[in-house]
Amino acid sequence: MKITLISIIFLLSSVLVFSQDQAKPYNINADAKAELQKAILSANAMNKHVLIQVGGNWCSWCLRFHAIAVGPTKVDSLIKADYVYLMINYSKENKNMDVMKQLEYPNRFGFPVFVVLDGKGKRLHTQDSGLLEHATVKGYDTTKVVTFLKQWNVKAVNPASYTEK
Repeated sequence: MKITLISIIFLLSSVLVFSQDQAKPYNINADAKAELQKAILSANAMNKHVLIQVGGNWCSWCLRFHAIAVGPTKVDSLIKADYVYLMINYSKENKNMDVMKQLEYPNRFGFPVFVVLDGKGKRLHTQDSGLLEHATVKGYDTTKVVTFLKQWNVKAVNPASYTEK
């Protein structure tokens, strides 16, 4: 009986730890500089842009956006089609200030904040997430988010997309 009880406690503890990790999408110990470089190389190879979400596990709005960014929504589909999606932690434990400097201090807009880079690592846009919020419901307005993503994809910023043929 004692072994069964210990086994059940161990199993429940494992499930609890796993579910907590899933609820914390920001890795506070990640090498953000290396991950950013890898994302830029991937974006360049796939003819995509990099979409960076800066924030932390402490930020409820950051978690809300992450949920729609990786959930079964049109947002998820657009991100997968047009971007390499990267989450960079900003918390009291690790502010990643070298990367904030490289991204021209997007943290000045609050959190989350989104930065779009081209496949060479050039910053194209920094988006204040407050502008993507729903006017009457606590959450993000999917239409605003979709518009933002479409306005900053590779095709949208390519001048050849607008020339007459």
